[in-house]
Amino acid sequence: MKNSTEKLIQLVNIEDPDCVLKEVKFILLSMNSDFSTKNIENVFQDIIMLFQGKYQGYQACNTEYHDLRHTLEVFLATSRLIHGALIDGRLISEKMINIGIISALMHDTGYSQTLDDVNGTGAKYTVSHILRSIEFCTKYFAGSPSYGGDLNSFRDILLCTGFTDRIEGIKFSSPEVETVGKILGAADLLGQMADRLYLEKLLYLYHEFKDAGIAGFENEYDLLKKTVTFYGQSLNRMEKDLSGVHKHMKSHFRVRWGLDRNLYIDSIENNIDYLKYIIQQDDYMSFLKRGGIVQKLKKSRLEAL
Repeated sequence: MKNSTEKLIQLVNIEDPDCVLKEVKFILLSMNSDFSTKNIENVFQDIIMLFQGKYQGYQACNTEYHDLRHTLEVFLATSRLIHGALIDGRLISEKMINIGIISALMHDTGYSQTLDDVNGTGAKYTVSHILRSIEFCTKYFAGSPSYGGDLNSFRDILLCTGFTDRIEGIKFSSPEVETVGKILGAADLLGQMADRLYLEKLLYLYHEFKDAGIAGFENEYDLLKKTVTFYGQSLNRMEKDLSGVHKHMKSHFRVRWGLDRNLYIDSIENNIDYLKYIIQQDDYMSFLKRGGIVQKLKKSRLEAL
């Protein structure tokens, strides 16, 4: 196993939204000292409120895999990838950088339930959540002097997060929109799979799929076992469908942190290597010790009896 997972974790405290926003602002200002982060900061605060149940008309987030932590991971990973892409010579305007990073904040708003949506959890929207995220984003920016004319760009960028969606079927308005869309698609995969809680949170993902009526997984263990295959599929999607934009991450870490590696890939490989080990063990749950997630699930089961 590579030994860089902890190093990725230690760079930014992903559990502290203020720390994540501070790092994103640092990255943006390192690209351009005159970069205006005002719009991103405003959307950031609204998304925090949305997940916390403080945004008008909406309940707090109740999906435990697609939670605020995941959105923060994708927000940060998108910013890092855009930075790396610029270092590597990609041309992305300040406005399109804003649109891409705001799209990262918006990408899972489709799991949110309105106050009158009292049946089940947001997981029931798993299949339709991207279209619902586009709808939320469209309503949010309708009539906006800054982004009211960019709703098609937001739509196309958000569509790139659909794992089974064909990128070639999206009619991007420009190569720039296509690049940013693929960056978000890659950041969505990198952010979740590199998380130090990824393996534990897969248990939550199983229950989200179950709530959504998604077939193909017999139980939690079956999803864990099939995640090894999903990893290979993710690498293939990033390399082919997303045009290898994930490789720009290496340039970000070299310039920002003096590390000539893609720490996301290193961390993902650590997670998958450990996953391959634990699925061979009889008591695989005992090897999932982070975040108190296993204990929480066991408590929920006892309470349900």
